[in-house]
Amino acid sequence: MYAFELHQPKSISEAVALLAAPDSRPLAGGQTLVAAMRLRLAAPARLVDLGGIAELRGIRLEGDALVIGAGNCHAEIAESAEVRQAIPALAWLAGDIGDLQVRNLGTLGGSLANNDPAACYPAAVLGLNASIRTDRRTIAADDFFTGMYETALESGEIITGVQFPVPERAAYIKFVNPASRFALVGVFVARGKDGRVRAAVTGCAGCAFRVADLEQALEADFSPDAAKAVRVSPDGLSSDMHASSAYRAHLIPILAARAVAKALE
Repeated sequence: MYAFELHQPKSISEAVALLAAPDSRPLAGGQTLVAAMRLRLAAPARLVDLGGIAELRGIRLEGDALVIGAGNCHAEIAESAEVRQAIPALAWLAGDIGDLQVRNLGTLGGSLANNDPAACYPAAVLGLNASIRTDRRTIAADDFFTGMYETALESGEIITGVQFPVPERAAYIKFVNPASRFALVGVFVARGKDGRVRAAVTGCAGCAFRVADLEQALEADFSPDAAKAVRVSPDGLSSDMHASSAYRAHLIPILAARAVAKALE
């Protein structure tokens, strides 16, 4: 690593002030940034550690929504009684991320801000029509993910929490890359209390996205057969050493069908 300064603020306002300095980067769980720094792929002059900010932690119900602090780690979300009762699919998703070390260090806010193309949380955020809260505003899920490792966050803006509307039914299924535990393809399906269906996919493009044809088919018939009958075009999907775009397109409706079956259990 190159030399850098480490700051450990105790409040959001203090963190925001520190991040206003040139060449400063926020540090959440560090699962991506620290690795990049060790490889000298990133060399910020200052790190602002968000781990000690109590305001960024907490899991609670607010009306018909579940609000999770950006600083909560994956293990806390997976083990939370509130999450398991309100949105079991989200608890399952968090409990299947990476390995034990990753789950105890990585955070919800860090994952969303990093926006890895194969991360699991973006599919949940889109599938559940969540709202991302920051120190400045609230951003709708459909407006948040803008490209590979890119989001609607502005310089120095900090995610403080995520508001997840509690669905009637939801499930997440992923086809795992056995080496990285990232999703080769992951599909999150949710039916809201208004009957509307959202289906979001990760691991298949520069960032997570919704599949309109799946949503329409499942609104008409929320069944595994309806999901499997949908045909997804490989155009625009990722193709790499792990899977071709055609294979990913083939997997999307299959995993969606499994997610629907799981949601109906």
